[in-house]
Amino acid sequence: MTKNASDGSPDTAAPALSEAPAKISPKRVLAWGLWDWGSAAFNAVVTTFVFTVYLTSDAFGEEAVVSAQLGWALATAGVLVLLFAPVTGQRSDSAGRRKLWLGVNTYIVVALTACMFFVAPSPDFLWLGLLLVAAGNVFFEFANVNYNAMLAQVSTPKTIGRVSGIGWGLGYLGGIVLLLIVYFGLIQPEVGIFGITDENGMDVRATVLVSAIWFGLFALPVLLAVPEYEGVGARRTKVGFFASYRRLFQDIRKLWRESRQTVYFLFASAVFRDGLAGVFTFGGVLAAGWFGFSQGEVIIFAIAANVVAGISTITVGLLDDRLGPKPVIMASLIGLVATGLLIFFLHDGGKLTFWIFGLALTLFVGPAQSASRSFLARLIPAGREGEVFGLYATTGRAVSFLAPAAFALFITVGGEQYWGILGIVLVIFIGLLLLIPVHAKQQQLR
Repeated sequence: MTKNASDGSPDTAAPALSEAPAKISPKRVLAWGLWDWGSAAFNAVVTTFVFTVYLTSDAFGEEAVVSAQLGWALATAGVLVLLFAPVTGQRSDSAGRRKLWLGVNTYIVVALTACMFFVAPSPDFLWLGLLLVAAGNVFFEFANVNYNAMLAQVSTPKTIGRVSGIGWGLGYLGGIVLLLIVYFGLIQPEVGIFGITDENGMDVRATVLVSAIWFGLFALPVLLAVPEYEGVGARRTKVGFFASYRRLFQDIRKLWRESRQTVYFLFASAVFRDGLAGVFTFGGVLAAGWFGFSQGEVIIFAIAANVVAGISTITVGLLDDRLGPKPVIMASLIGLVATGLLIFFLHDGGKLTFWIFGLALTLFVGPAQSASRSFLARLIPAGREGEVFGLYATTGRAVSFLAPAAFALFITVGGEQYWGILGIVLVIFIGLLLLIPVHAKQQQLR
């Protein structure tokens, strides 16, 4: 990649896509996107709506204490991702084993999810549940590094935004289908399928087994249909573990010299992506705590939110290729800030307010996430996708305290839970300001 003499910004389009196929293969795109569909088993069931809720219930101890322990476990997982994600990506690039490590890390997550079945509702099993969730998060992030790096292998420079949107959209839609299956088949009825009840936590424990099978099955197509990486960075040289860190720091310095805008974007996106995560993380908390949703209503809202987010993400992916990813991200972040402020000022409007404006929020979250991935894929120098997407995961983890801290701070200052909305809005707004000066000029291929 060449650079602008004045600021280090790229003046050509996406050398990272030099490994891209001459034309898009619908079969490979679908196979790649089905990994996102399957990964909803971990995102939606394990870390968001089912298993972590089960793990922080009074069956495992005092709620506040157990929740804090979960937080520390996930924080530890974040530190491990921070330390190891860039190197795992770099090593898979240099060894030409991107798909191999996607498969290894994916099925470690599948195995860890299945092991959650053995977490019985007792304080004696809390440590096991925390260990499995934390380890699952680490290996899930490692898998994501290689999965995101494969985006350039299944898209062309003209379709990368569309393909990224398809992946994110399938992830949301997969979450919807799986949540409907486990909610109506296992969790909501007094006696679910196969006679399963909530006795001894069996409804949740069966749910994680279903989720493990779901992820394991839908991860297979990408491993079977997309060939192993053979691009510019596939040096196929063995490098020692500690030598990998030396190479990483050398590569970061080189990245700063060759593609300074990539570094700027990694920093800006880390901030606004944490705000995006906060929308989903604390959306359910606000729905139940301030707007009066029952547990069942929260899950129904979550399903509706995933429908809206999935459809908007796939649709806006077309605009990504036509207009470029930066306008999509900017418009999405502006929409999130405006909608968040409306929820804050209309906080006394009850459930209807949250249904209307909460769903409006989800219109913007998915497109911002998808366009962020395609933006970065267009900037990365050829052969360094795994390494840079590893940095993408790392920078996100490095500031993952921002949205939770801002949420808590504003509640403390305002004295009411709904003030936390302003904390999330502030993080998104700061990310928007940091994104504005990032150059996104791309050569248009016709």
